[in-house]
Amino acid sequence: MTLEVVNLGLPKSGTTTLARALQEAGYKVADHRLKDKEEDRPGKRRIFVANLLYRGLYEHDDPMALLQDYSAISEMSFIHGNHSVWPQCDFMLLRALKARYPALKFIATRRDAAAHSASIMRWNNLGTTRLPNNPVPGLPVGYGKTTGEQIRWINSHHDALRHWFRDDPDFLEIDVADDDAQSRVATFLGRDLPWWGKANVNRKAQA
Repeated sequence: MTLEVVNLGLPKSGTTTLARALQEAGYKVADHRLKDKEEDRPGKRRIFVANLLYRGLYEHDDPMALLQDYSAISEMSFIHGNHSVWPQCDFMLLRALKARYPALKFIATRRDAAAHSASIMRWNNLGTTRLPNNPVPGLPVGYGKTTGEQIRWINSHHDALRHWFRDDPDFLEIDVADDDAQSRVATFLGRDLPWWGKANVNRKAQA
């Protein structure tokens, strides 16, 4: 299977919404972890998309070598235990993907930065512990625990993407809350998207 779409958005930027939209449109989507390939037993080892991408790059000269069953990636990064891996910030890896798959399209999901930060703060311990306690591109250890720091980080990530992908017709930044988000993504991909909405909504936000 050929890789067709990669999302470069940060966690809680609408990555799960995009994952479902792509799945409904017929893509085989790798979203953060490959839960269907993990063993259901105590102490099971989680299988993260980011780890497989780097293993593919360095062991097989193809980031997708261990993800051949997938045509789209909706969330790339993870923080777990002592590991913090952010492929959407690694332009060496992204160039390697594009070189292998010239027709590949990059999407960058985003939200209003203040709303995005509020979602991060509500999501388990992502904003309170994992971001400030781990090395993250743009957030050295000790940073990322306040809304102001997160907003700067979110906006800077998208500024960097716009710089690196300037004038690139295969790059689309999309605010998932925009009324025309569904139609813009569909036009960009050249494929009908039968579903668009909110997925993985934080229960705390609804309380």
